[in-house]
Amino acid sequence: MLDFNYTAKDTSSNKVVKSTVKADSEKSAAKLLIAQGLMPLQIVEQSEAGGFFSKLTNKVPTKSRIVFTRQLATLINAGLPLAQSLHTVKEQTEHKRLQAIVQDIITAVEGGSALSVAFAKHSDVFDDVYIALISAGEVSGTMDRALERIADQEEKNAEIMGKVKGAMVYPLIVSLVMVGVIIFMLVTVVPQIQKLYKDLHQELPVITAVMVTASEFVINFWWLVVAILGVLIYFGINWSKTTAGRKFIDGFKLNVPMFGILFRKLYMARFARTTETLMSTGVQMLETLKISARAVNNVHIAAAIERAADKVKDGKALSVSLKGEEYVLPLVPQMISIGEQSGGIDAMLGKAATFYENEVDQSIKAISTMIEPILMVALAGVAGLMIGAVLFPIYSLVGSGAATGR
Repeated sequence: MLDFNYTAKDTSSNKVVKSTVKADSEKSAAKLLIAQGLMPLQIVEQSEAGGFFSKLTNKVPTKSRIVFTRQLATLINAGLPLAQSLHTVKEQTEHKRLQAIVQDIITAVEGGSALSVAFAKHSDVFDDVYIALISAGEVSGTMDRALERIADQEEKNAEIMGKVKGAMVYPLIVSLVMVGVIIFMLVTVVPQIQKLYKDLHQELPVITAVMVTASEFVINFWWLVVAILGVLIYFGINWSKTTAGRKFIDGFKLNVPMFGILFRKLYMARFARTTETLMSTGVQMLETLKISARAVNNVHIAAAIERAADKVKDGKALSVSLKGEEYVLPLVPQMISIGEQSGGIDAMLGKAATFYENEVDQSIKAISTMIEPILMVALAGVAGLMIGAVLFPIYSLVGSGAATGR
């Protein structure tokens, strides 16, 4: 059962009331309210009303979605009716939100709705590719094969994204260590050096004086530092959702040193795999390109695919339409050209996807090998600078004392 916040009008008194109700789905919540003599004006699941963190914690994991999809494919392939298959899968699903979504899909299907339409109501969980393949499976009568392809597609996407995220973990850890070292030195060690010099009535060296100023600012105005970081993060997140922000970030991904080629290969693998999956299931070319452009999740690559789709609509071959696009790697139109000649574009796209998936794996290994010594040098440089700022004044005092003793 899920909790829903609702705003409704009491039909007996015409008063607007706000409260919460427990139900399996939004539709079930509406039925409960109507039965109580209330006319629903707005019904919002509490996970959706609770903001960013509640949405994050209530997100349906990719693994749960893949297991659900495979189980549904197996039951349909075994000859069970669709509604019965959905009921069975719901009972085996452990994730609470996914259970509620499946129940809502069951209600829609039993009410006469097409399965693709029922899934489309939950576009935050099931993306365009998922829904398009369900729709193609309905038209072709091969729903079990369509679901299997969806599961395969999501598994490959999850695997490749897991590798990319894994490559980012090490640099992140080293960066956090560097920040931690700097903060520790500023808060604990530098103030002691300042006190020592003050007691001896000596003037601090320039580098140490700069560190002392930074230390005093962090100690006395740490709340301001936290507030500034919070504001920057807040506005940064909101800016990244704007058109200008998306263009900048996606362009940066494609051109950043070392990682740029990795992202280009990743997007090519995603485009080729998505297009191959959609075409092999019977989705029309233009619809396939439209969906693939969104599935790639990069505005610059998406714009290139959309330009190619316009050319295809005007009668040009897909390989010719993609050729020359700045961010489309040459192998993709070459493989598509071979597929156009042999009548197997989807098969050639599958081979291109496999090639780039392997390339992403190799690029990650190469970047990991290159980035380790770079980060170690950076960490050593920061630590050396901090230690120098601490030891230099101490040695200066010792040298000064030795000279005085002579």
